[in-house]
Amino acid sequence: MEEMTYKRNELLANKVIEGLRSRNMEGILAASKEDALAKALSLIPEGSSISMGGSMSVHAIGLASALKEGNYNFIDRDAYENKREAMLLAYDADFFLSSVNSMTEDGVLVNIDGNSNRVSAIAQGPKHVLFIVGMNKVCKDIDHAMKRARNVAAPINAQRFGLNTPCTKTGSCFNCKSADTICCQFLITRYSRHAGRITVILVNEDLGY
Repeated sequence: MEEMTYKRNELLANKVIEGLRSRNMEGILAASKEDALAKALSLIPEGSSISMGGSMSVHAIGLASALKEGNYNFIDRDAYENKREAMLLAYDADFFLSSVNSMTEDGVLVNIDGNSNRVSAIAQGPKHVLFIVGMNKVCKDIDHAMKRARNVAAPINAQRFGLNTPCTKTGSCFNCKSADTICCQFLITRYSRHAGRITVILVNEDLGY
């Protein structure tokens, strides 16, 4: 990453962390993917039960692999024949891992989901929610964050899953009611009632979509 961009992101991250703090959430800045992995592992005690959504950012920093190989009870959804069983186990896990589709400079988190297992676990259930978020997902305000989630994250994810939606063909949201739509549930997290439940590791790199 170009030096001035890195510095700008660092300054912006401080603002985001302050915004998260005002919303009863914790923010931590990681200088790189490697730093983010170390910080994430320092927050998760060995023996913890851990579940996650389909986050590319969690995989990108190597966290999913480290947890699978370590002394943890990692609930690997891909290893379950009955995916619903794995999804339900997430609600009683010690940690749920995710990223965001976008977030605002003042700490509001925006997520869109198709099956809704991810947004429901973020909202309620797991004792702790740990987000891994690249600085490319930070937007000026809620309007820009919603536009990013719908016109950047959603089309790319629909293409990634090979879905038949208008956005896979055009690259932008059509507000569709397609049977394949992944824009079923919108979750805006503006405050956490439970102190210490939500932590966001902001990574000073581009991660995910």
